[in-house]
Amino acid sequence: MKKISALFTTILLLSPCTITAQTEDNEYSFDENAISITDENGNEEEIDLPESMTCDLDSLMEMYHVSTYLRADSSCNLPDYNPTYNDEDYIHRLKTLPTVMEMPYNEVVRKFIDRYSEGRLRRTISLMLGAQNFYMPIFEEALESYGLPLELRYLPIVESALNPKAVSHAGATGLWQFMLVTGKQYGLEVNSLVDDRRDPIQSSYAAAHYLSDLYRIFGDWNLVIAAYNCGPENIKKAIHRAGGSRDYWQIYPFLPRETRGYVPSFIAVNYMMNFYCDHNICPIITTLPEKTDTVVVERDVHLEQVAHVLRADIDMLRELNPQYRRDIVNGNSKPSVLRLPSRLIDSFIDYEDSIYAYRANDLLSKRHFVEVNTYTPPVVQPQRRAVSYKHSYTSTKQSRKEARSKKKKSKSADKSVTIKGGDTLSSIAKRNGTTVEKLKKLNKIKGSNIRKGAKLKVK
Repeated sequence: MKKISALFTTILLLSPCTITAQTEDNEYSFDENAISITDENGNEEEIDLPESMTCDLDSLMEMYHVSTYLRADSSCNLPDYNPTYNDEDYIHRLKTLPTVMEMPYNEVVRKFIDRYSEGRLRRTISLMLGAQNFYMPIFEEALESYGLPLELRYLPIVESALNPKAVSHAGATGLWQFMLVTGKQYGLEVNSLVDDRRDPIQSSYAAAHYLSDLYRIFGDWNLVIAAYNCGPENIKKAIHRAGGSRDYWQIYPFLPRETRGYVPSFIAVNYMMNFYCDHNICPIITTLPEKTDTVVVERDVHLEQVAHVLRADIDMLRELNPQYRRDIVNGNSKPSVLRLPSRLIDSFIDYEDSIYAYRANDLLSKRHFVEVNTYTPPVVQPQRRAVSYKHSYTSTKQSRKEARSKKKKSKSADKSVTIKGGDTLSSIAKRNGTTVEKLKKLNKIKGSNIRKGAKLKVK
């Protein structure tokens, strides 16, 4: 994997999506999560929008990187309405895009362009225009390394709305929405502590590898991205049902409902990211984030430990390291990468021991060795008192005297103490003028554990 310029590897975290059907002002009565297509026979069909494009963006503006590095362009004076264009305008614009992939125009593509340029999705496009500055250099370098068309850099907008922690209803995760099995197949580690599908760099190279393999299978980019959405087996089935045709627009009726809108959505996103000005959309301005760099840790470290010792914002550390699911960089398992602002790299090296030591028992609470309590409390037999109904006063007096004598001898011969809180075998032995070994032998103790409240023989 090539080294990504540290300037562009700061990560933008977007919050999980909340699907909404209408704007707050109820300006749009149509279903914003689908578009409606009428076929040549007059039958109406609904096609789902990609799941990522059904997000409510209001809460996103409060997220760390959005609020820190993105702001509205106060100098943008474009009128807030969507102009109307004819088919020839769209055909011409799509034709002028410098792409290897086919970007054709039809009614379905037009419906998606209209949807992305109207209503609340105008805000989505505005945010994507700003947020892309965090990611496009990463995407482009990964695609270049596999010799793939650079227009594929807009695929994560369709997949995840540039949210590295996005999780679909089916469990696909990250910017490139890898399913668990596919992610592991392409070298992405997923366990309780780490999910590489959320790592922008590693997931981008895995996605480029996967797209390259799909192209070797289908040899057509529209089929490739359709297969990326629904899996190669579904595309093969659609090809078979279409009589062997390998044209996406011919196998279109035989595709899953969401996939029927996937390629048109991808074309529409490419269009909007290039011709947003023609639809009076102002990009959110991006302020260049701090340069970042990485350190390799070979011990477990919690982000809270790093944040406290280096006086860093833990939300910023989470944004830079979204792959760590529980804020723990699992260096004990293998050397692991921690991304930090470049200005903190030297400080991390200088204070590394202090970082590992800070609240280690609280934040990294797993025990690596425990002793088993092998202490067996002694069994106390109940004392039974024999009662004689036939005895003289003399014998009773004598028996009492003998009992006192026997008790005195027993007291001098055997002595027990009650174990108190904080007692140890060593402290008890010292108080009673004996040794730990004698106590263990006398009480048949194998280990060193004793229980508060139990009796312990000392003589």
